[in-house]
Amino acid sequence: MDAEHTPTEHRDDTQQPAPLGPEPVRRPRRRLRVASTFAATALVAGVAGYAVGHTDAPASSASGPRSTTYAPPGHQSRGNGGGWGFSHWSDGLQGQPGSGGSGGSGGLGTQGGGGTTGDATSKASAAQLRGLVRVVSTMRYTGGKAAGTGMVLTSGGEVVTNHHVVEGATSVRVTVMSTGTSYRADVVGTDAKDDVAVLQLSGASGLATVRADTDPVSTGDRVTAVGDANGTRGYLSAATGHVVAKGRSITTQAEGSAASERLTRLLEISADVVSGDSGGATYDAQGEVLGMTTAASTGGDPEGYVIPIATVLRVAGDLDSGVPGSSYTYHRPAFLGIALDGSSSAVQGVYSGTPAARMGLQAGDRITAVGSTHVSTSAELRAAIGAYSPGDRVELTWTGPLGGTHTGATALTEGPVR
Repeated sequence: MDAEHTPTEHRDDTQQPAPLGPEPVRRPRRRLRVASTFAATALVAGVAGYAVGHTDAPASSASGPRSTTYAPPGHQSRGNGGGWGFSHWSDGLQGQPGSGGSGGSGGLGTQGGGGTTGDATSKASAAQLRGLVRVVSTMRYTGGKAAGTGMVLTSGGEVVTNHHVVEGATSVRVTVMSTGTSYRADVVGTDAKDDVAVLQLSGASGLATVRADTDPVSTGDRVTAVGDANGTRGYLSAATGHVVAKGRSITTQAEGSAASERLTRLLEISADVVSGDSGGATYDAQGEVLGMTTAASTGGDPEGYVIPIATVLRVAGDLDSGVPGSSYTYHRPAFLGIALDGSSSAVQGVYSGTPAARMGLQAGDRITAVGSTHVSTSAELRAAIGAYSPGDRVELTWTGPLGGTHTGATALTEGPVR
């Protein structure tokens, strides 16, 4: 079952009016296929149940996969008690285990926006495509894919996007929209707190970059949000609007094994931000980037939420330089390849082709030690595995469902992006 609660929203800046009532907020990331899966721990720490049309689920399991569903474009989802809730959001596909999902909307043509006269969505111009890319993440262990948008920061292929666009990815490909050239991308680092991720394109050079504008932003300023709205593939869309407020804070709704997230100091815009726009550029009237799109509301008039470009550049600089940070994660973690049963160290399932599968672990086993470190909870097990790097050899001790102690050793592999 999806975990739900109705969070609150408030303005951070004292110059703004009193707090507004809660309203739903979605992640405008596009999922190409939707499903539910086990939560692989780090083993895979922090990777929630990803929605897919089919699952490459653990080969054996003690119970069925947990279900996570996402609201389609234009659909209003309610929180508890009839009040507006906050939730992560993908595209117009919803699915249950083993289903192919139901179709979402296709390309965005020209459509009317909401909330302000003159707001609209249309095809992005050649100038607006400068430095923008489509980001497609593949989740090998769940059989799913997700896509969003990104911005090129350097001619050598450093790209910035949202953390939630690449979270859970086992591989990432990026297409430069102005040329159609596609590159394999490595995730340099992520910041879950600010929802920022830095990618490096393999073999890229001479790329056009976005132009950032770090000048102060005022409410009422005209903006245009450009991104891969509804996964149109052949082009990007441009949604016009204006700055509604500054210093906004939003808290997303917990879903399945994905914890709620709190984002602060955001710009709120009236542009009709939709699925796939995540990680895209929000331009000012001069065509310079004032922020990166990260979320949108689902109730009433369209409202998008944007990370100010100064925050994006600060975090990207830290991640590129390897600066330590409590919310910073670098590269991909070591991966054992199991799903855990609740808060214990009991194995719920094993993903095929992983170190755990090669070692012979199966559903019902309970891991009791990693090397010389004794574990009994999922948190202890995550921490113990997290102390290793991909390629490191680890020795495990476990008890079977019918008793008996077993030991084995294996080399850990690279896990999904955290």
